[in-house]
Amino acid sequence: MSGDIASRADLLELTPEALTALANAGFVKRAQKDVAAGLLPKMETTADGTVQAQFDDGVRTSLPPGRTLRDAQCSCPASGMCRHRVMLVLAYQALAKAAPATGVASIASVETSPPEPDAAWSPAQFDDAALAASFAPSVLDQAVKLAAARPVVGVQAWRSASAPPVARLPMCSVRFFSRSSLVHARCDCKQGGGCAHVVIALWAFRQAGALEPGSAEVMVEVQPAASSEEDSVASPATSVMQGKTAVALRSGIDALLLSLWLDGSSQPAMALAARFEAVREQARTLGWSWVDDALDELWQLLQAQQARSSRFEPLRLLRVTTELWARLQAAAHADHPPDGSSARPALPASQILGIGVKGEVALDHLRLVSLGAELWSDETAEGASILFADPDTQNVTVLERQWSRTADAAAGGAPPSLMNRRVAGFPLRQLASGQVITKTATRRANGLVDITAGARQTGVLPLSPKSWDDLVAPLRQHSVAALVAHLREAQPDFVKPRQAASGASAGASGQLHVVAFERMEVASCQWDAAAQVLHARLGQAPETEDEEDTAADNASWLHLALPHRSVTPGAVDALARTLAGEHGALRAVAGTVHLQGDQAVMQPLTVLTDQRAVVLQVETAAPQPLGLQSDIEETPALNALAGDTLELLSLWLRQGLRHQSGGALSRAQAQVLRLKQAGLGRSAALLGTVLENVRSAQRLALVGQLAMLGLAMQGVAQSAPA
Repeated sequence: MSGDIASRADLLELTPEALTALANAGFVKRAQKDVAAGLLPKMETTADGTVQAQFDDGVRTSLPPGRTLRDAQCSCPASGMCRHRVMLVLAYQALAKAAPATGVASIASVETSPPEPDAAWSPAQFDDAALAASFAPSVLDQAVKLAAARPVVGVQAWRSASAPPVARLPMCSVRFFSRSSLVHARCDCKQGGGCAHVVIALWAFRQAGALEPGSAEVMVEVQPAASSEEDSVASPATSVMQGKTAVALRSGIDALLLSLWLDGSSQPAMALAARFEAVREQARTLGWSWVDDALDELWQLLQAQQARSSRFEPLRLLRVTTELWARLQAAAHADHPPDGSSARPALPASQILGIGVKGEVALDHLRLVSLGAELWSDETAEGASILFADPDTQNVTVLERQWSRTADAAAGGAPPSLMNRRVAGFPLRQLASGQVITKTATRRANGLVDITAGARQTGVLPLSPKSWDDLVAPLRQHSVAALVAHLREAQPDFVKPRQAASGASAGASGQLHVVAFERMEVASCQWDAAAQVLHARLGQAPETEDEEDTAADNASWLHLALPHRSVTPGAVDALARTLAGEHGALRAVAGTVHLQGDQAVMQPLTVLTDQRAVVLQVETAAPQPLGLQSDIEETPALNALAGDTLELLSLWLRQGLRHQSGGALSRAQAQVLRLKQAGLGRSAALLGTVLENVRSAQRLALVGQLAMLGLAMQGVAQSAPA
């Protein structure tokens, strides 16, 4: 090997994780085995820095400077990525590492030391000259056009050599694998790299300023002129809430929500259809994607209620209604702070509203691991939502499908079983219990993913006990205490980008998480016959007396609560058998988690054991005898009071305030007294004001009062007892 090793520092920086993202895991593992066995190709570095490898089978591979793996030239028959390209990088690294220790004669000189993999860095270090050298003028022009929409980008600082800087754009994610070259930045769009998304991501890091290694994700509203250093501190964004259309939309949404509160969600959907379409059209015109998405979910819930679908959940309807009102209020506050401050808000209005996140993006080679599935059915249709995690970007996506029973009946014959319905060419059961590798996926900003059926373009492997090992925090938590801390620190839903996964779990609310820790044990498993819910507690088996004392704390236990649903009759028995050890020791559990006082409560979707993955809603387990719940855990009084108030609001939202009887209003007045006695004076005053305004001319104020009361009660229901 001749030439200067340090001249290709970019190749020395590519970790196995980076190579897996740039190529695939199979090529990397094979190349690592060959390197370990000493089966290295003959290496040569030319004067211009091109690295060449000649293999024993006659294949020659070369990688010039300023080119990434997919641009390398290889004489093998492969039409795309191949193992020779990966082997070239690993062999180059192996020889460079061996040179100082062995004085290998084939290595001429090493003028500078290889880069330190443990040293923190930021993509902001790349200047405009590096951009011009790495991207075509057309790509830079496209980036300027994308920046004109002021996209909001989440930037994650460098954490370790295996966790490089990451930028999460509305439609895709960019990872920077090399501190020496931009060509190795990996975007998960169809182009894979060298695209305008990488430029936008770099500008976002510039605007974020100095970031501490391992710090929390920072949200940045990319400015249109961010390509220059002088413009990295941009002027405040123009108002997005003061225009005539924006004011009309807010008024229209308030009127729509008032109609729901007064006449209830049980009113005929036809009476609301035109109003929903009008406000959604205004939201699309303004580009308020998250507002449009919330309106869409609200409409879907109303239709599900009318169809008596298992998708309908009264508390979810209340949450979406309050979130929609609160999102508009938060955006107005960010757009025009009441104190007149000119400082840029921590969360820009464009992020809260979802401006610039419309459309969908085609994805490159993609691997998705299932976290479970939610099935539903009603009188006319049935469907499923499969929840996936992308181990590379840690994003959660949802694949949705529905099938018309009416169409099945018209076609004649018995409809196929829901488990045998085909999605992207595969049976639903196989997809929900598998790992998907595809080149035909598209994704929307809210995490909805679609996979089209294509010959040799999509493959499905079964979930294994190690399928979730590549998931990291915050998606995967290694203790219940860490999970509780993360949930407490999370931003409220009404300022976060909307995600399909948060509404995909029927009957549950909260965030989707994987919980995995060593020595996972089942402390209890009991059936609540009255509520038709299976309750269980998972914790870490103690090894010492100190750990036994710690285990007594509620924060050390994960509470599982799985309700029986007619559309998935085998789920409860499947969970009970798994917790009883039928499939071996527990490794991890995935589901939707929310806080109830100081406890983390999960509605489980999938359980991994030492032997297999158990995807609860697609299992057909034999009936399992269940012990009846006898020692019912009492919810702390304050949390229970908040829950009762939320149930009251949910009832009003379904039935309508104007249809409440005198007795119902008297019971609500008693709730005011209970809130006041519990020390929740502001909430008591809000509820009292609502009761006064129901039969007065101040009805328009009801929307804000009810939303504020709902948000306050949600916070109290999740708060830890004093």
